[in-house]
Amino acid sequence: MTDALELDTLWENFHRVVNMTSNELASWLRVSDADEDTEPLPDHAGEPVGQHVLAILQKRRMDLTDDDIEVMYEVVDTISAEADLENEPEAEQTRRRHHLMSLGHDPLKP
Repeated sequence: MTDALELDTLWENFHRVVNMTSNELASWLRVSDADEDTEPLPDHAGEPVGQHVLAILQKRRMDLTDDDIEVMYEVVDTISAEADLENEPEAEQTRRRHHLMSLGHDPLKP
């Protein structure tokens, strides 16, 4: 398990890079997984990591599991590495934006 100071830092970093609310993320996961004829059940929409991020957003820090902490590190590292969209072609920006949104980060959100 992570010590208290490290967990505090991780919690702050996670909530800094995950800039979508749980409602915004849940909506995005449903929209991104829908097609013309079907829409997945809310609990099954989106990639597993996105669903895990959504679950973490709905938890208190004291309720985190080791799996939650592992996903939080992964999400912070991924978003931090991929968030710069300024120097990419528009199609790549859109693809990367959608990927980041599936992790709870909308790069176009102020």
